[in-house]
Amino acid sequence: MAFKKKPMQRKKRFNTGIREQSQCRFCREKIDYVDYKDIPTLSKLLTNRGKIFSRKRSGNCASCQRKVKFAIKRARYMSLLPYSL
Repeated sequence: MAFKKKPMQRKKRFNTGIREQSQCRFCREKIDYVDYKDIPTLSKLLTNRGKIFSRKRSGNCASCQRKVKFAIKRARYMSLLPYSL
């Protein structure tokens, strides 16, 4: 009893590597200076343990991530944000 083999159908692959470049939240709003006193915005960029989200997770560009890092460090120094929980 021989079975007839069906011709293999190839799955169509989509180009997932090429996608439209999106801007970070600070570049979209054209913010030059990330204010350390803006606690609601900075707390969105922290985990519940108080760690800073990575660029990939937060969606920031490199220059804005550096600005956010220094703003969070200033806010921690001024005791507006916790160092850890």
